[in-house]
Amino acid sequence: MAERVQQPPAKRLCCRPGYSTTCRQGQRAGGTVCGGSGSGQGGSSKTQSPESLLDIAARKVAEKWPFQRVEERFERIPEPVQRRIVYWSFPRSEREICMYSSFNTGGEESASSGESVDETRLPFRRGIALLESGCVDNVLQVGFHLSGTVTEPATSSEPEMVCSVAISFDRCKITSVTCGCGNKDIFYCAHVVALSLYRVRRPEQVKLHLPISETLFQMNRDQLQKFVQYLITVHHTEVLPTAQKLADEILSQNSEINQVHGAPDPTAGASVDDENCWHLDEEQVQEQVKLFLSQGGYHGSGKQLNLLFSKVREMLKMRDSNGARMLTLITEQFMADPRLALWRQQGTTMTDKYRQLWDELGALWMCIVLNPHCKTEQKAAWLRQLKKWNSVDVCPLEDGNHGNELPNLTNALPQGAHGNQDSGTRPHRTVFTRAIEACDLHWQDSHLQHIINDDLYTNYCYHDNTENSLFDSRGWPLWHEHVPTACARVDALRSHGYPREALRLAIAIVNTLRRQQQKQLELFRNHKKDLLHKGVTSITNLEGWVGHPLDPIGTLFSTLMETGRGDEDGSQGGFLDFSASTMSSSKHSELHLFPSTRRFLEEGESYLALAVETALMGLGQQRIMPDGLYAQEKVCHNEEHLIAKLQEVDLDDTLVKIFRKQAVFLLEGGPYSGLGELIYRESVPMHTFAKYLFTCLLPHDAELAYKIALRAMRLPVLESTAPSGDMSRPHHIVSVVPNRYPRWFTLSHIESQQCELASTMLTAAKGDARRLETVLESIQKNIHSSSHIFKLAQDAFKIATLMDSLPDITLLKVSLELGLQVMRMTLSTLNWRRREMVRWLVTCATEVGVYALDSIMQSWFTLFTPTEATSIVATTVMSNSTIVRLHLDCHQQENLASSARTLALQCAMKDPQNCALSALTLCEKDHIAFETAYQIVLDAATTGMSYTQLFTIARYMEHRGYPMRAYKLATLAMAHLNLSYNQDTHPAINDVLWACALSHSLGKNELAAIIPLVVKSVKCATVLSDILRRCTLTTPGMVALHSRRNSGKLMSLDKAPLRQLLDATIGAYINTTHSRLTHISPRHYSEFIEFLSKARETFLMAHDGHIQFTQFIDNLKQIYKGKKKLMMLVRERFG
Repeated sequence: MAERVQQPPAKRLCCRPGYSTTCRQGQRAGGTVCGGSGSGQGGSSKTQSPESLLDIAARKVAEKWPFQRVEERFERIPEPVQRRIVYWSFPRSEREICMYSSFNTGGEESASSGESVDETRLPFRRGIALLESGCVDNVLQVGFHLSGTVTEPATSSEPEMVCSVAISFDRCKITSVTCGCGNKDIFYCAHVVALSLYRVRRPEQVKLHLPISETLFQMNRDQLQKFVQYLITVHHTEVLPTAQKLADEILSQNSEINQVHGAPDPTAGASVDDENCWHLDEEQVQEQVKLFLSQGGYHGSGKQLNLLFSKVREMLKMRDSNGARMLTLITEQFMADPRLALWRQQGTTMTDKYRQLWDELGALWMCIVLNPHCKTEQKAAWLRQLKKWNSVDVCPLEDGNHGNELPNLTNALPQGAHGNQDSGTRPHRTVFTRAIEACDLHWQDSHLQHIINDDLYTNYCYHDNTENSLFDSRGWPLWHEHVPTACARVDALRSHGYPREALRLAIAIVNTLRRQQQKQLELFRNHKKDLLHKGVTSITNLEGWVGHPLDPIGTLFSTLMETGRGDEDGSQGGFLDFSASTMSSSKHSELHLFPSTRRFLEEGESYLALAVETALMGLGQQRIMPDGLYAQEKVCHNEEHLIAKLQEVDLDDTLVKIFRKQAVFLLEGGPYSGLGELIYRESVPMHTFAKYLFTCLLPHDAELAYKIALRAMRLPVLESTAPSGDMSRPHHIVSVVPNRYPRWFTLSHIESQQCELASTMLTAAKGDARRLETVLESIQKNIHSSSHIFKLAQDAFKIATLMDSLPDITLLKVSLELGLQVMRMTLSTLNWRRREMVRWLVTCATEVGVYALDSIMQSWFTLFTPTEATSIVATTVMSNSTIVRLHLDCHQQENLASSARTLALQCAMKDPQNCALSALTLCEKDHIAFETAYQIVLDAATTGMSYTQLFTIARYMEHRGYPMRAYKLATLAMAHLNLSYNQDTHPAINDVLWACALSHSLGKNELAAIIPLVVKSVKCATVLSDILRRCTLTTPGMVALHSRRNSGKLMSLDKAPLRQLLDATIGAYINTTHSRLTHISPRHYSEFIEFLSKARETFLMAHDGHIQFTQFIDNLKQIYKGKKKLMMLVRERFG
C-alpha cells in the first residue's frame, strides 16, 4: 500500500453542530466484538450486563447508515448518541484487516502453492507482534479518524523507528491509511495493522473525541483565536505559509473560500455520495501486476499473480466490492501486456502458466457477473468493460490460439431466449466471451429461487415424466440448464459467500445428471439394435464437462467434498433474506453442516458419496476432443487432477456400490458414455479414467474391472473409420467429420496412458492364463506404437521373472509375443532402439525356452534384418552363457547350432556385404557350412562387396590359418581399390601393405601376381616406395611364414616383378612432383624439399637412378624457373 504521509482532504463540509459519518454493512463471522454494552466500552468482566438500547441502535446505525443522512433527518443529535455512533463505526472484525494486510490468510494459499510461508513475516502477524509487545502508543480517536505511533524495535542492521499512523474509517470499513514508514505495497503495513488491532482489541483504552468541527463549534471567538495561534506556534514551520494563505482568502470578500458554506473536517467521515468500501491503493495494484507480468514467470511472479487472484476470490467471498475493483485493475494490466501483441505478430503461443492465469481471469469475471446480488447498472457497466476488452485484437482466445466456432451454449437454458445475439456469429471466443454471455443470465426464475432458498422444496405428487420436468420421481427438484452454466452459478454462489445455496443448487444439478443418465440408458437400450446396425447417432456432447473452461464437474465435486469435510463456512446464509442472516464462524461436521439439505440425499448417502458419483459421471462422459493444443492439454490435466482428488478418498462399501453402478452405466450407456459400445472417432479416450476404475474395482469385482479396462483400450483416432453397417467390428466407430483427420497434439501422452492401462492389466492378470490371453489380444489390436508395445513386453517380462517367485511361463509367452510384434512392426522402419529391442527379444526367448529360440531363428526373415540375425541373434544363441542358462545337452546344443548355421548362410546369401564374416565365424566348426560360406563370399566378391569388406574377411582367413584363401580375397579386394597420388593417409593403405606382406610371405609367384594389381590401383608415391622398400629387405616366402632367419637371395630390382614396381614408384614421384608444384605456396617449400629427398632415395635404388634424378632436377629448374626462391632451395639441396 503506498501509504502517503499527507492525509487526504476531508470529504464533506461541516458548518453546524454534529457531523456526517458513514457506516458499514453487517459484520461477518469471525468478527471480534469490540466495546461493551452501555458506557462500559469493552466489558472484560466474566458477567456482562445486557446491551443497552442506545448501543444496539447506535451499532446498527454505524453499520448501515451514512451519518450525514441521520444528521439531515434529525435536527439535534445528543452528544452521547454521537459518541456511541462514532464508537461503533470502527471495524470490529479482524478478518477484513487480515485480508487487507497480507496475501496469506490462514494458510490456505500457502498450502495450495506447495511452499512453506513464514507467517511471522506477514504484515498481519508482524502487526500482532508489535501490538502484543507494547509498541503502540499515543492512540487517539477524533471522530472518524484514528491516529497513533508505532515503534519498530531496533535490529542488528536497522535503528529503532517511530512511525506515525493515521486511519480514517466509515461504516465499519477503513477508508484510508497513512504511515510514516513509506511502505510501498498493495496491502496495509504492519504498523497500520498494529494500530487497527489496538482499536479492535482495546477499545476501552482509546480516548474518544467527537469530530474536531463539533469541538470548534463549542468555542467562543477568543477561544478560537487562542486555538489557532497555539496551533500555528507549535507547527509554525509546517503550517505558517498555509495559515497565512487561508487568512488572506477568508479576509477577501470575493474569494472562493467565502462562497462555500461551512468548512472541511478530516475527522467527520465521508459524505453520503462517497462509495463505502475498504481502502485499496489502485495505483499500487497496477504497479505490482505490471511488475509481475514484466518478469515473465521468473522470480515467482506467476505465484504472486495467483495469490492476487486468490485475494480477489477472498474478497468476493467476504462480499467486498473491492474484489471487482481489484480484478478490473488486474485485467487492465493484463490487456496492456506488450507480449500479447508480440506473440500475435510472431505467431507464437503464450506459455502454459501464463495461459492458466488468463483462464483464471476469465473464470473470475464469470463469478463476478453472476453475483446474485449484483445491481443492474453495475452489471451493465461490467458488460461494457468486458466487451471493450473482448474487442481488442490481442485479447487471448478461450482455447489458446485456436478459434472455436461453437454456438453460444452458455445461454442454452430456459431463461436464455433473449440471449446475446451477436455472440453466436463472433468468429472467435475469447477468455471474456463466457462472462459476456453470463451477463444475460438472471436469478429471478421462481423454480431456481425455490431450489436455492428452500430446504423443504419438494413435490411428491408431481408425475410429469417429461425430459425437462421440474421434479424427479421422488419429488426432488431438478434444474435443467446447460451444465457448465448451471455449475457456474454454483461457483458464483460459493465465491460470493453463499455455501448453503451453492450446495442446494449443486444437489439439484447432480440429481438432474443422474436422471439424465438413467433416461439416456433407457433410450439406448430401446434403440440399441437399430443404432448399432446403422452405426450412427446424434452428437450430444460438443462440449465436454471435464476440461471445460468453466470446470463444471470440478465445481460440483469441490462443493460437495468441502461440505462433506465441513470446510465451508456456514455463516454466509440468507440468500435473499438479508435481515435474517445469522452470523457464526464455527465449522461443522458433515452431520451438522446444513442438516436440512440432507433431505435430498439417498438413505445412507453422504455428500462425499455424491461428490464421487458426480466425478465418475463427468469423467465417463463421451465428449469430442477439442481443437488446439492448449484445449487438448487442458482436457488431460483436468482429468488427471480430478482423478488425483478421487484417489484421496478411501473406498468403503457404499462407494464401491457407486463404482459398480457407474461402471455398469458406462458400459451400457451407448453413445452417451465414453465406455459405451458406440464411440466417435474423435472422442476423448478413457484410458486414464479406466485405469483408475480398474484399480478400484479389481479387489471387489474383477470381471467388471476387466470389462471396463478392455473396453477403454481402444484408440479409434488411429484407425480407419468403419463403414456404416459393418458388423464385423465389435465396437463401431462413428466419425463426426468423416473427411478430416483430426490434429491430436496430445496423442503421444494419450498413447502412453493407453500403455499404462495395458501394463496395469498385465500386472493384475499374472497367473491367470485366460485373462492374459484376453489382454494380449487387446494390446495387439489397439496399440499402434512399437515403442509402447516394447515397453509392455519389457513390463510383462519383469513381472514374470520377479526374483521372489518362479517365472510365470504364460506371462513370459505374452512378453515374447509382444516382442515378436515389435520386431515385425519395426523391421522395415527406422528405430533408434532397434538393436536394444533385438537383444531383449533374444533374452526373452531364452527365458521362454530352447523351442522359442529355435522358432525365432526359423522365422528370422519376418523379424530381423540379416545383419541383426547373424551379429546379434545367432551369435547370442551360440554363446556359452545361453547354453549354460538353458542347461542344454549335447544333442540340443547341436540342433540349436545347426539352426544358427542355417540362419547364417541364409543371411550371407541375402546380404553378403554385411553378413559374410559373421556367417564364416558361426560356421567355423562345421566344414561343409564353412566352405559354403566361403563360396558365398567368392561369388559376391566381384559384384556386391567393397574392398574394405573383402580385406576384413581376408584378414580373418589369415587369422584362422587359411593364408591362400586370404591371398585370394586380398587380390579380389585390390581390384576394387583406387588410391590417387595425394591419398597418403587413406585408411586402406594398411590393408595394401598387409596384402603385399602376405604375398611376399607366400612366395615370389604370389608377389609377382599382386604387384601388377598394386601398380594399377595405387598411384601414391609414398605408399609405393614403402612397399618397394619392404620387398627388398627379405627373401619372399621365408620370414613371415616361418619366422626363421633369411637364407635365400634377395630379389633384384632390375628384374620382374620389382622392376615394374620401381618404375611405377619413380613415375608416381615425378607425377606427384608436377602436381604439387602446380598449386604450391611458399609455406610448403620446406615440406616439398623433404619430399624430393625421399624421391631421390627411390631414384637411387635404380641402376641409373643418379642420372635419372639429376635429369629430373634439371628439368624442374627449367620448367619452374619462375619460382625463383623455390628453385634456389632446390639448388642448395640437390645442386
